[in-house]
Amino acid sequence: MTTASRRPSEQPTPPKQSPSQSPSPDSSPDPIYPHSAGLSVLRRRSFSLLLHRRSAAVVAVLLLVLAGVMVLAACVGQTYVSPGEVWRVLRGHGGPYDLIVGELRVPRIVLGALVGAAYGLSGALVQTVTRNPLASPDVIGVGHGAAAATVLALATGTVASPGALPAVSVAGGLGAAALVYVLAWRHGMQPSRFVLTGVGIGVALSAVVQLYLTESELGAAEQVKLWLTGSLNGRGWEQAVPLAGVLLLSLPALVWANRALRPLGLDPDTAAALGVRVHRTQLALTVLGVILAATATGAAGPIGFVALTAPQLARRLTRTPQLPLAASALTGSVILVAADVAARTLMPPLEIPVGALTALVGGPYLLWLLAGGKGRGQGRSPVL
Repeated sequence: MTTASRRPSEQPTPPKQSPSQSPSPDSSPDPIYPHSAGLSVLRRRSFSLLLHRRSAAVVAVLLLVLAGVMVLAACVGQTYVSPGEVWRVLRGHGGPYDLIVGELRVPRIVLGALVGAAYGLSGALVQTVTRNPLASPDVIGVGHGAAAATVLALATGTVASPGALPAVSVAGGLGAAALVYVLAWRHGMQPSRFVLTGVGIGVALSAVVQLYLTESELGAAEQVKLWLTGSLNGRGWEQAVPLAGVLLLSLPALVWANRALRPLGLDPDTAAALGVRVHRTQLALTVLGVILAATATGAAGPIGFVALTAPQLARRLTRTPQLPLAASALTGSVILVAADVAARTLMPPLEIPVGALTALVGGPYLLWLLAGGKGRGQGRSPVL
């Protein structure tokens, strides 16, 4: 008696799903952050904060680096002061280094950190709005407008005291940015048109400055040339306090901007579909960035390439899809304070203007971006 062989079932069995492939109602991808790894949400009652863990770690490291660079800046110079003596002066105990540390170096260091932070924030805002890593407040004419206003004020004798020059610089930077925005507006702000218009306005304003330098007296021309280079020499609390006030007043707007940058980094149609008023948001971010850049320029002169390099370096450190504001600010502070230390110590007893040193380093960086370095590791970037 033969037994019939048992045939396998004709119906295929469905493939088993791994736990990582099982659908979940909470696993829908974020349209702004397609990869949620490394993100944490901090909630407290009605307040919630999206935290990128690597960015938080980078910010903590940058704070430590900035503290170390500031201590180094307070110690080195034509006269070396030990860290213990610096700490003694900061505590108000007095000593032989009160003048050097307390009245010359510390105000200058604080101003350098504030100017670098303002430039870093401004560069991040402008580069996000223009969707161009080569854009900066210098490109859209803020620095040239501040320089032209300062030159015209000196030429016409409108400003009697040097203390009023920062206010004139701020007004010139804001006026130049407003002119660029009006001329670039065509049924909305096109980033490429905005940048090209800014370049054209900057060239025209630069011609005004050059004309003044060729026709003015030697003493006035030297004063303007030193200011145009950008320097922290001879500056202190008189310039640092107003800039600190502007940064503090800008904190609520910067918190809002940090949220607005995420959808604005996408293409305009997608951002509008997410409920973002694209043109209004672009205008608000541009105004905020211009105010920060113009105030920093009024405090220390037009220091180039800090606003260009700081956001991109911060982005490479944090590896975020958007330009990080906090890391950009701290990166700008580290760059400018470190550059000022080098400017004071490279060629003693001569002092190099810090703007010349940042331009010397920033020029090759710009060439590297133009040569294709900006495309490495940023293929998924919606901002660029």
